[in-house]
This record gives sequence, structure tokens and C-alpha cells, in this order.
Amino acid sequence: MSRYYDDLETRSADARAAALAVALPQAIARARTAPGMAAHLGPVAAAEITSLGALAKLPVLRKSDLGAAQKSAAPFGGLTTKPAHAFAHIFQSPGPIYEPGDTSSDWWRMGRFLHAAGVGPGDIVQNCFGYHLTPAGMIFESGARAVGAAVLPAGTGQTELQVRAAVDIGTTVYAGTPDYLKVILDKAEEMGERLAITRAAVGGGALFPSLRAEYAARGIHCLQCYATADLGNIAYESPAMEGMIVDEGVIVEIVRPGTGDPVAAGEVGEVVVTTLNPDYPLIRFATGDLSAVLPGASPCGRTNTRIKGWMGRADQTTKIKGMFVRPEQVAAFVAAHPDVRRARVVASREGEMDAMTVRIETLSTNAEHFLPGVISALKLKGRIELVAPGSLPNDGKVIEDLRKYD
Repeated sequence: MSRYYDDLETRSADARAAALAVALPQAIARARTAPGMAAHLGPVAAAEITSLGALAKLPVLRKSDLGAAQKSAAPFGGLTTKPAHAFAHIFQSPGPIYEPGDTSSDWWRMGRFLHAAGVGPGDIVQNCFGYHLTPAGMIFESGARAVGAAVLPAGTGQTELQVRAAVDIGTTVYAGTPDYLKVILDKAEEMGERLAITRAAVGGGALFPSLRAEYAARGIHCLQCYATADLGNIAYESPAMEGMIVDEGVIVEIVRPGTGDPVAAGEVGEVVVTTLNPDYPLIRFATGDLSAVLPGASPCGRTNTRIKGWMGRADQTTKIKGMFVRPEQVAAFVAAHPDVRRARVVASREGEMDAMTVRIETLSTNAEHFLPGVISALKLKGRIELVAPGSLPNDGKVIEDLRKYD
């Protein structure tokens, strides 16, 4: 089994930038053949979008936009480049949101992750992701086929039967959520059975270090990926286990929550993804997840950008004094004040009343100067607290709710 899935993983920065300059205009042009995406992007000149800087000028597409678009143009909101009947599968996620799927050429690009996890010919993958309505089961099955492994489409639940099957067929790889593998392993011990599983490819939930350590103690090497129903694989761990490497079929940006503006390198922000999938070319799709770029390249030799992995949710909308306060309102306040680097709204309670404090990174010493801007952007009055540039936590939060609800 070769060390890398293909030569794309070890390209130089110059080679990757040159490939992006060719692929990105093609992706934009193809996306504009989908009426919903054409309406969203507006009159953009695809040939001019050849870099991350140019891409960052395009509008962001949010999950809520999908729901609205699909209601007016079922089932995919006019965002696909071929009709619904031309896809192999149609899935339904909570919302409901409908996603297309296909069986050609590892459509969700999961094979790259499974290869990095050491999965290949001779393996039997017990796929414990769901196969009912949602696409996770098919996403991982597609990846297993891409690397030449056999699949037991186990789905979720019926743990005793899961153990029985794993023993009888000699399962070597687990695929599923991080915690369900422990349920299977514990049930196997209870039944007096020993499993042949030595690798685990997980996603869809947090892989806590203590759980990974427990699997390692049981002789199972566990790696995780970051994927969504809309985009497929976004990033994945390699054996180096230092951050997650961005998949070669997507472009990842980290932006200020509530905006489409890229943050400084290393700063926490919202993950925005552009997929090069020609059938479903989502351009600047905001995942709602927080992460940050890691400096340098992975010790494993893969050279693409690394991110820290999932670091929480970017949608920090909350209600203060009966009014919704949204990240984009905080962003609008910052954008209107050149002397403000960052700002954070803190919701708290004083007695039995809501209170709002706006913490502002600035060199200014005049808090009253910012009060009209706060009222204009947030539609609320609040306490202004001026702090030194760089002193707000690098956690991606622009709204922090300190109130207790229990």
C-alpha cells in the first residue's frame, strides 16, 4: 500500500496555486450553469476568480439559504448542474434539507481519508454510519469502494448483531461515530468475543483524547475526518495526528463569523468551503463551524493547508432584552469603525435583568465615542468596555452568553 493516495497530496505551494488558478474559474463557470447558484453569485466574471483573494470577494452561501432555495425550487434549490433524476441518490437531512449523491468516482472524496487511515484491499469495513435518509453511510461506503475494501453496511444499533457480524466475517475496520465503537467493543467483551478490528475511521462527533487513548490501548488506531452532507470530506487526520489536512477537492477559508471576510492566519473563525464537485458546485458555503489554520505542513509529508479541526459553532445568535443579536451585526459595527480591530458582545444578568457589555479592541480611550455605533448596529444600549488590541480571546466568538439557564 503506497504512502499517499495520489501525487496531489505532496504538491508544492506553487504547483497547488497554479492548479487552483485553473480549477477555480472552471468551477465558478460551471456553478453559474445552475440557476440558483447563478442568481446567488450575480454577474461575476469566472475567468477573473483565480486565487483565494479573488474568491473572498464572492458572497457566502449559508445553510439557511439552502432551505429557502429548496422551498422555491425543489428539491435542490437550483444549485445542482443536473436534474434530480440524474443523480443516483437523493438524501434528506434535518430541516429538511435535501442533498444529492452519486456512485461515480468516490463522489464525496472519502477514499483519501480512508487511505490515510490505512484502509485498503483485504480490509472489511463495518460501516456503522446511518443509511436511512441521510448520506453518511453512503459517503463512507463510497470511500471504502475507492480504496478497494469490502463493506458491511451495518448502520446503527443492534449492538449484539454488530458484534456477531464482526466476529463471523472478520471485520478489520470500524467506520462510524467515535463513541459507538466503544459500545461495540464493550459488548464484545461482555459476550466473550474478541474482534479483529485494528483501525477506526470516525466522524460526525468529537473524538476526545481519552477515547482515542482507550482505543489505542485496545490495539486500534483511530483517525477522524471532518465532513458534511452537503460538501463531503473537507479535511482529515493523517497518521501524524497534527491537525486536519484539507482535502484536495475543496478550498477552505476561515472567515470572521457573520461575514465573508478572511481572518488573519491562525485566528479562529468560521469554516467556509468551496467544493470543486462539478455536479454540486457549492461556492463559499459557510459550514457554521469554527476552526483555525495551523502553520506549516504536516510531518506526514502531505503539503495542503491544515486546520485545527472542529472548535465549536459560529452561529452565536442570542436574544438580549428581547432582541436578537447576531454575529453579522457585530461585524457591521467593527466594519463601521476603522479604529476597532475586534469586538465581542457579552450577555449577562444583573439581578433579574439582561445586561449587555460590548468589549472593543481599540487604541481609543473614549468609550462614549462608540455608543452611537453600538446602538445603530445592535439596536440596544449596553456598557462599553475598551480593551487593548490582541487581548480578546482567539476563540472565534463575537457573542458570548454568560447567562445560566438551569
